[in-house]
Amino acid sequence: MFDTMTLTKIGGAFCGSLLVFLLGNWVAEELYSTGGGHGGEHAQAYVIETGEDDSGAAEEEGPDFATVLASADVESGARVFGKCKACHKIDGSNATGPHLDGVVNRAVGSVDGFAYSGAMAAVAETWTPENLNGFLENPRGFANGTKMTFSGLRKVEDRADVIAYLQSITE
Repeated sequence: MFDTMTLTKIGGAFCGSLLVFLLGNWVAEELYSTGGGHGGEHAQAYVIETGEDDSGAAEEEGPDFATVLASADVESGARVFGKCKACHKIDGSNATGPHLDGVVNRAVGSVDGFAYSGAMAAVAETWTPENLNGFLENPRGFANGTKMTFSGLRKVEDRADVIAYLQSITE
């Protein structure tokens, strides 16, 4: 029924189809890409007036961080801390990042045996809950030049829970 030549033709047809799809994807990306890869910066072509003043319009914010921290859940913080365990330990030993036991209200860059980038000391002196909140939200935005590659925790509740968890293991 199937001889070697038939199987070779089927394999060649499959590989050829895959090649056509890959090349088509590459051509489409080049034609329709809106990224800044070619041609430098892109500016907005036109503005649609909506009648609202965008200069002073601030998004409605939720409760302040102190309020969220006061109602933080330590158990939830332990679960969220699972994302941090890849680089940080809480047993006093350093890993990819410095250990985090006792980090709340600890001086920035004070763990012996860990080579810091120096970006942290330029931003804050102590790891207060507010400084931890800012750093955990966007590490590179808070301390430009930090070695930490984590993108951050977007939810203020998650940040507050992690900080409450770190406070609980310090005590």
